[in-house]
Amino acid sequence: MAAPPNASTAGQSDRILTMARAGREAVISEMRNDSKVFVIGEDVGKLGGIFGTAVGVQEEFGTWRAIDTPISETGFIGIACGAAMAGMRPVVELAYVDFFGVCFNQIYNFAAKTHYMSGGQYKMPMTMMIGVGGGYNNAAQHSQTVYGTFAHMPGIKIAVPSNAYDAKGLMHSCIQDDNLTLWMVHKATCGLGWLGAPLKTAMAVVPETDYLIPFGEARVWREGTDVTLVGLGLTVHHCVQAADLLAVDGVSAEVIDLRTLVPLDRETIFNSVSKTGRLVVVDEDYLSFGVTGEIIASISERDPRVWKSPPRRVAYPDVPVPFSRPLENFCMPDAHKVVAAVKSIMAPP
Repeated sequence: MAAPPNASTAGQSDRILTMARAGREAVISEMRNDSKVFVIGEDVGKLGGIFGTAVGVQEEFGTWRAIDTPISETGFIGIACGAAMAGMRPVVELAYVDFFGVCFNQIYNFAAKTHYMSGGQYKMPMTMMIGVGGGYNNAAQHSQTVYGTFAHMPGIKIAVPSNAYDAKGLMHSCIQDDNLTLWMVHKATCGLGWLGAPLKTAMAVVPETDYLIPFGEARVWREGTDVTLVGLGLTVHHCVQAADLLAVDGVSAEVIDLRTLVPLDRETIFNSVSKTGRLVVVDEDYLSFGVTGEIIASISERDPRVWKSPPRRVAYPDVPVPFSRPLENFCMPDAHKVVAAVKSIMAPP
């Protein structure tokens, strides 16, 4: 499946949305269709959520279904866990993923495990909206991605959309699921003014009707024959940019957008690497013990004969995110680092 149509390919009647608006549209639709869905978290009322996914919700549904909370992640995520167990479908605004450290017990020991530990007697239909990623001088406590940490924990499904079309469909899938789901979006892809100019490749044609994007189905954003580039969220756009640069040098790169991290579509990745024989995985999460290593290991364990050259990882080094803009930029993955990684495995022995 190719990338969704964007601003450059859309017709006059197509709606081009940002990811923030697309996700918000799904939340509002689910709230209209199901009275058990409600939004809770810091600044989800008048502000509409720090990343814009709850704008207008309190105006339409009132303070009982768009609940502004004190600065207490432990408290309001605990409330959401109890509400989900009682049959409600809470949508929780966590804002910065780094805040999970405050409410780790509620997420890991309650939300992620209750469905299993109760033998299915209590479901956990709870969605968390979480902003991730660096590039804004927000320093070590507001700039991580760490979705690999959540992916390591059984009982959690994780969506990481890269564009507005996927953002809406995955939000619908998250809210309708009976398990804890995380809808994790990179700040640079949201399309909010205070975060800078919208990333045009993250904007897409979004239907007005509701639709679902299933968990565990990656998208082949761009087909190629020489090397496979795998990304998620913002790094998909790094991969696309790198593919354009590589094409100038005659290298054909296939780009895969994971879309969801848990479950992970290992089959699509393996099929691509079986064709190209080369792999570069690009991730803004930390390098060690992370998503990049998991993907490479899953290919090698299945059939090491597919490799024409050793795979490469482009990820965040194992250091806290610096406050200094030059240091932060030095650490973050980008298209040029992807190109360098590809060229290192394309060179003749």
